[in-house]
Amino acid sequence: MTTPQALASALSQMPALAELFRLFLSGKHLNRLAEPALWAELEQHETSYATLFAALGFELRLDARGFAWFHNSDASSNISKTSRQLALLFMVIFEAQANAGKSLQRFTDWLIDRTWLTEVYKQHQALLDAEGLNPDTLVELMGRASNLGFAIPEPAGWRLLPAVYRYLDYFESLALTAKTDGDEQDTLVAEAWTVDPVDDEENT
Repeated sequence: MTTPQALASALSQMPALAELFRLFLSGKHLNRLAEPALWAELEQHETSYATLFAALGFELRLDARGFAWFHNSDASSNISKTSRQLALLFMVIFEAQANAGKSLQRFTDWLIDRTWLTEVYKQHQALLDAEGLNPDTLVELMGRASNLGFAIPEPAGWRLLPAVYRYLDYFESLALTAKTDGDEQDTLVAEAWTVDPVDDEENT
């Protein structure tokens, strides 16, 4: 088999290549819950896709909890505004739900609507005001989270998608560190800015 024939044969086994590449290159996360058919295609040919993307200079990562993305191992020290705001949004959402006795591991079950975001804003107004966030901009930010594969819109609001585990895992590791240091709240607020699951270059 010639090289062109071998390449054509390999590409025929990856029918969603163009769609997946555009999705990941835009900085979006693929979630099994939101796009089950595309997820099944990626999962079935994971090795082939990962090998090809690696040859193009991109690191594909799949998490068994149901999401995938292009990982940027050279995280910039200049965290984008969108990343900072998403980190703060998810942090206050998780804190509000924890205070309400909700299981953080079941975040995909939560319905987040405009009324609830307004309540979260009231609980953390000083912190959110410092980043220029109010109830209206929190709604806009949830729309941005949807565009990046962290949430999915519904008629009554939004539901978080498994990709948010990237934030939750980080927050939980910070919480453990904070308990050891004896200054949990300040550590969480300060260090939350360093997590950057938004890897696209447009979010500056």
